[in-house]
This record gives sequence, structure tokens and C-alpha cells, in this order.
Amino acid sequence: MNEIIASGAEAICAELRALIDPEKAIALPRFFKTGPGQYGEGDKFHGVVVPKIRKVATAHTGASEADILALLHSQFHEERMTALFILIAQYQRGDEARKEEIFKFYLAHTDRINNWDLVDLSAPHIVGAHLFGKNASILTKLAESPNLWEKRISIVATHYFIRKGESRETLRIAEKLLNDSHDLIHKAVGWMLREVGKRCTLEEERTFLDAHAAVMPRTMLRYAIERFPEELRRHYLKMGKFALRIP
Repeated sequence: MNEIIASGAEAICAELRALIDPEKAIALPRFFKTGPGQYGEGDKFHGVVVPKIRKVATAHTGASEADILALLHSQFHEERMTALFILIAQYQRGDEARKEEIFKFYLAHTDRINNWDLVDLSAPHIVGAHLFGKNASILTKLAESPNLWEKRISIVATHYFIRKGESRETLRIAEKLLNDSHDLIHKAVGWMLREVGKRCTLEEERTFLDAHAAVMPRTMLRYAIERFPEELRRHYLKMGKFALRIP
């Protein structure tokens, strides 16, 4: 934790430490790629599972901004996750002014939302929810960021739009990220494209694939077509960059 930490955050951290699973503490750093040069380099884990983290967060949804900030600046993954669960709860029950504050706070601290699960659990519920029905041009800035996690936020945030039956922003950001080099962006974009086909219309997803499958990274394409019938899946794989490697 920070050297200076709000007293409420200290209590939350103590609750989390009481829930440590030693086996998870060993396994989670490997799963989240915390080794030298890996995307989660340096991240530390207590070894607390998500349902228990949610339970702790639910008991502290009234935490102050100082407490939340202290948790976000923790070196421990579970403590940052707790902060995000609390922020989501406060956003969902807040008035418009409070929602705006939380949205800005979130974007001001994206450097602490620094692993794929932290992005995925929070971006739709704060960024996506806040931008739905509004000017969503900030997603372009995030997609063009050199920061891996801001880029992932830009596409995963649109999951909120998809659940509302709108695919435009997802497809717009997906197109911007087509040439990104990172596997975690390929997976996120493919996932959101698959969700467009599932929750909006398959036609919208197929129109995008017809235009871009030939240049999409292999992982992105495979994620996008994962639930297609076999014949249709093979059709798009044959269009892909590495068509000769179809199994």
C-alpha cells in the first residue's frame, strides 16, 4: 500500500488479508503474467478470489474518495479491484453530478486499472454507462493511447452499448484497433465483435468481418467467429491473413 493510507482503506485491506488463499497467492501471479517483460509485470496478489472481493466491497460501498484512492494505489491487485467494485456501486446509485465525478476520477486513474480483469469488470459499468447516449469521442482518444489498458478500456467499455442493442461505437473502435499489435487487444476486440453478433444482429458482425477479416489478426478473428456454425467459421478463416493454417 501507499505509505500514507486512509484509515477506512486500512480496515478494508485487513478484511481482504483475512481471506487469503495461499494456493491462489501462488497461482494468480502466473495466470496474470506478472513476470519480467509480461503485461502484468510487478503486480502482486494476496490470493483472494473475486466473489470474496465483491463481498468485501459490498460492505464498504460508502467508502470515501480518499479510501478509494488509497486502494487504487495499492501494489496488491485485489485491493485495486475492491476500489473498482466500490466505484461501480457508487456510480450506479449516484445522481448525475456524482456520476460525472466518478467518470472523471476513473479516467484520471487509468494507470491503476492495470490488468485485463480490472478493465473488464469496470469499463462497461462506468465508462460505457456514462457515455451511452452522449458524445463518445473520448473512446477515440483512449483507443489511440499508447497505454495498453486505455486501449482495452476503449473497446470493452462499448459492451454497455452492445447490451443496449447498439453496435456503432463498438464497430468504430474495433476498426481503429485492427492493426494493434497486442494480443490482449486482439482478444478484446474479437470478444466485442462476437457480442455484437450475439446481442445486436449477426448481420452487423458479418458486415464488419466481410470488410476486415482479410487483415484482422488471427486471434481477433478467431474470437469473433468462435460461436459461428462450422461452415461459416471456416469461410472467414479462409479470408484471414493466415488462411493456409486452418486446422
